[in-house]
Amino acid sequence: MNVRIPSPLRSYTDQRAVVEAEGSTVGALLVDLDDHHPGLRFRMVDEQGRLRPHMKVFVNADMVRDLETPVSRGDEITIMQALSGG
Repeated sequence: MNVRIPSPLRSYTDQRAVVEAEGSTVGALLVDLDDHHPGLRFRMVDEQGRLRPHMKVFVNADMVRDLETPVSRGDEITIMQALSGG
Protein backbone atom coordinates (compact mmCIF):
# COMPACT_ATOMS: atom_id res chain seq x y z
CA MET A 1 0.00 0.00 0.00
CA ASN A 2 1.13 3.55 -0.63
CA VAL A 3 1.39 5.66 2.52
CA ARG A 4 1.69 9.43 2.24
CA ILE A 5 4.05 10.88 4.85
CA PRO A 6 3.78 14.48 6.12
CA SER A 7 6.80 16.78 5.84
CA PRO A 8 7.63 16.76 9.60
CA LEU A 9 8.05 12.96 9.55
CA ARG A 10 10.01 12.61 6.32
CA SER A 11 13.32 12.58 8.17
CA TYR A 12 12.37 8.96 9.01
CA THR A 13 11.72 8.06 5.36
CA ASP A 14 14.82 9.56 3.72
CA GLN A 15 12.67 12.56 2.75
CA ARG A 16 10.29 10.43 0.70
CA ALA A 17 6.70 11.69 0.59
CA VAL A 18 5.25 8.28 -0.29
CA VAL A 19 6.45 4.92 1.02
CA GLU A 20 5.18 1.34 0.79
CA ALA A 21 3.85 -0.60 3.78
CA GLU A 22 1.87 -3.78 4.42
CA GLY A 23 -0.70 -4.72 7.04
CA SER A 24 -4.30 -5.75 7.49
CA THR A 25 -5.06 -2.95 10.00
CA VAL A 26 -3.83 0.59 10.52
CA GLY A 27 -1.88 -0.62 13.56
CA ALA A 28 -0.19 -3.43 11.63
CA LEU A 29 0.62 -0.98 8.85
CA LEU A 30 2.33 1.33 11.37
CA VAL A 31 4.36 -1.58 12.75
CA ASP A 32 5.51 -2.43 9.21
CA LEU A 33 6.36 1.22 8.57
CA ASP A 34 8.42 1.26 11.75
CA ASP A 35 10.26 -1.91 10.70
CA HIS A 36 11.45 -0.10 7.57
CA HIS A 37 11.63 3.42 9.06
CA PRO A 38 12.62 3.08 12.74
CA GLY A 39 11.20 5.71 15.08
CA LEU A 40 8.25 6.65 12.90
CA ARG A 41 5.63 4.73 14.91
CA PHE A 42 6.79 6.27 18.21
CA ARG A 43 6.06 9.72 16.79
CA MET A 44 2.52 8.62 15.95
CA VAL A 45 1.46 6.22 18.73
CA ASP A 46 1.64 6.91 22.47
CA GLU A 47 2.67 4.56 25.27
CA GLN A 48 -0.95 3.36 25.66
CA GLY A 49 -1.06 2.24 22.02
CA ARG A 50 -3.30 5.09 20.82
CA LEU A 51 -2.73 7.60 18.06
CA ARG A 52 -1.26 10.77 19.48
CA PRO A 53 -3.83 13.63 19.47
CA HIS A 54 -1.95 15.68 16.86
CA MET A 55 -1.73 12.78 14.39
CA LYS A 56 -4.40 12.07 11.79
CA VAL A 57 -4.63 8.95 9.65
CA PHE A 58 -6.88 8.76 6.61
CA VAL A 59 -7.85 5.54 4.88
CA ASN A 60 -8.93 6.74 1.48
CA ALA A 61 -11.04 9.81 2.39
CA ASP A 62 -12.05 8.66 5.90
CA MET A 63 -10.22 9.84 9.00
CA VAL A 64 -9.69 6.99 11.45
CA ARG A 65 -8.55 6.95 15.09
CA ASP A 66 -8.81 3.22 15.80
CA LEU A 67 -5.63 1.28 15.06
CA GLU A 68 -7.77 -1.82 14.51
CA THR A 69 -9.38 -0.23 11.42
CA PRO A 70 -8.97 -2.70 8.55
CA VAL A 71 -7.03 -1.73 5.45
CA SER A 72 -6.61 -3.58 2.19
CA ARG A 73 -4.54 -3.50 -0.95
CA GLY A 74 -5.41 -0.51 -3.07
CA ASP A 75 -6.34 1.71 -0.11
CA GLU A 76 -4.67 5.11 -0.02
CA ILE A 77 -3.25 5.85 3.41
CA THR A 78 -2.45 9.45 4.32
CA ILE A 79 -0.77 10.50 7.54
CA MET A 80 -1.18 14.10 8.61
CA GLN A 81 0.32 15.94 11.54
CA ALA A 82 -1.26 19.03 13.05
CA LEU A 83 1.18 21.86 13.60
CA SER A 84 0.83 24.37 16.36
CA GLY A 85 2.13 27.86 16.72
CA GLY A 86 1.02 31.31 17.29
